[in-house]
Amino acid sequence: MAYRVTFIPGDGTGPEIAEATKRVLDATGVDFDWDVQEAGVDIMAKEGTPLPQATIDSILENKIGIKGPITTPVGTGFRSVNVALRKICNLYACVRPCKSYEGVRSRYEDIDLVLVRENTEDLYAGIEFEKDTPEAQKLIDFIHESQPDAKFGEHTGISIKPISVEGTRRIVQYAFDYARENGRKKVTAVHKANIMKFTDGLYLDVASQVAAENTDIEFEERIVDNMCMQLVQKPELYDVLVLPNLYGDVLSDLGAGLVGGLGVAPGANIGTNAALFEPTHGSAPKYAGQNKVNPMAMMLSGVMMLRHLKENEAADKMENAIAAVIKEGKTVTYDMKADRDDPTAVGTSEVADGIIAKMEEAS
Repeated sequence: MAYRVTFIPGDGTGPEIAEATKRVLDATGVDFDWDVQEAGVDIMAKEGTPLPQATIDSILENKIGIKGPITTPVGTGFRSVNVALRKICNLYACVRPCKSYEGVRSRYEDIDLVLVRENTEDLYAGIEFEKDTPEAQKLIDFIHESQPDAKFGEHTGISIKPISVEGTRRIVQYAFDYARENGRKKVTAVHKANIMKFTDGLYLDVASQVAAENTDIEFEERIVDNMCMQLVQKPELYDVLVLPNLYGDVLSDLGAGLVGGLGVAPGANIGTNAALFEPTHGSAPKYAGQNKVNPMAMMLSGVMMLRHLKENEAADKMENAIAAVIKEGKTVTYDMKADRDDPTAVGTSEVADGIIAKMEEAS
């Protein structure tokens, strides 16, 4: 049986790393029927949007997809294709493993963390009010009525942070289910309930309730700033972290730093009816078309997709080949070399060739 999978190349360097990833996934022996769809700045002029309806419909119909990185404008314009896809397709859980691979330069060894980030709420819900608008002024007046000592400048922008019981219960339960299904021992809820008592306080209360219903998995909680310090000092103490949206975004990059960078940082966005896999890093448009960038984060996202499809033998085969290539250090891109100017560094497509060769050797 062929799996029909939505395939979104992305923009910038996305098409290069996506094509390399597709070749490796095909080489696992799993039968894919690729439904190629567009998103990003490259399709904007033609469609008038970076996220065409056909792409959304494809994900909702196929229920599984993999995408390359997509450029997000800073400050102005379309908020984010990634955020929009998560909202529209209700991909409420962002799963980001942080795992050490021998041969990747890092100050740490044997890291094996998984961050489970709530994807639909918190400050990333995008409920903002621009300064000097009637809406912002009404909110400022309301705040001054309830907190007369609150001080704001003459021009104030406002963001609202929604955290719901339903959204929190769903993501925390997902973290416990993930831990149980993957042989993990502990879930740590990350929050700032000591300061944000009604939003993060709700998050912590609900997380504790869910933990009481899942006593086969150890549970603890950490304040987010302390959690950052703990991850730098003793990451080996942690296993699965479950976080609201903003903290999850920030700590995902911290976790990637522990294992050598975004070049080996995969990701998945999981919902009730669909799943979308993507690398954590951005699109690096200045390198587009140069066959230079590291495709391994997207390839490792492909490994996650295989595990989601229960194609565990193929997933192991692909991950072992990636690990072997990294350890050997010959067919890797410049960022994986001890010296970034090492003339033996290879290009994006050659990394795919090396990984396919390793899978063939193991067969």
